Amino acid sequence: MNKFASCFLLVVVLALIAGCDPKPHPDPLAGWKKWGTDTGYHLDKAITNDLQSYISTLPPQERELAAFPYDQLFCEDGTGQHAVEISIPLDGTWWKHVLIYDKTNKRMKTIKYRSGRYSS
Repeated sequence: MNKFASCFLLVVVLALIAGCDPKPHPDPLAGWKKWGTDTGYHLDKAITNDLQSYISTLPPQERELAAFPYDQLFCEDGTGQHAVEISIPLDGTWWKHVLIYDKTNKRMKTIKYRSGRYSS
């Protein structure tokens, strides 16, 4: 192979690697019981207030999309911990924001990750 062919092959391989999606992020709420907002399940007021506060800190486009209740799941792990999972479709990517609360309903962890792609 000449130098040009070797460089071209290297560029193609790097482009393919860069264009591939990374391994999907594991679901941090796997094994938790999940409810949609349509089930009538209600979270403690401290959690709903914190959720609204969190949404208000997001950039405007994300904030607008995060406000739809049908893109929110309420979760419980069986030990008294709760979580809220927000799904946000943004520019061809589904983003998940996971807010995890302890037994006293104080947020102890926030996770944001890309969960997949979609085409519009």
